[in-house]
Amino acid sequence: SDEMIQRFIRVDHAGEVGANDIYAGQLAILGRTKEAPLIQHMWDQEKVHRDKMNELIVEHRIRPTALLPLWRMAGFALGAGTALMGKEAAMACTVAVEDTIVTHYTDQIREIVEQGKEEEHRELLQTLQKFRDDELEHHDTGIEHGAELAPQYKLLSSVIKIGCSTAIKIAEKV
Repeated sequence: SDEMIQRFIRVDHAGEVGANDIYAGQLAILGRTKEAPLIQHMWDQEKVHRDKMNELIVEHRIRPTALLPLWRMAGFALGAGTALMGKEAAMACTVAVEDTIVTHYTDQIREIVEQGKEEEHRELLQTLQKFRDDELEHHDTGIEHGAELAPQYKLLSSVIKIGCSTAIKIAEKV
């Protein structure tokens, strides 16, 4: 339904904008470390995602979430805050966010397929699949680069996942 597509694009736009701000926050702190090129690479992929969502929100004439300025500040604060705790905490942030987003995109893909709307929404479906695969790559990169060595990893991860899931629920509606 049009309502489903509007909901998907609104929340995904908010998420991709927020992801860009997370990486901006991480690089603001870790920009001169050996992790900087890795963070920059993930951020460059997120910029492509953000640009595509900016296109879709205009193309489908969807109002962005009213809370976009808040998401942007929260994203930057989350990225910078975890980076201040160390590179492992920054990677733990990436892993927690991407884990939540992979599940989120998978749920959206499933909803389109279950409604038999694959043909009608082929381009969006392909976009969601590509983005999900990129986010999964970022998740795995975070694990490979010491995320689980972050102090209080499980607690940090849980708090970030709850925050992301809450932001998703709110952005779908507001």
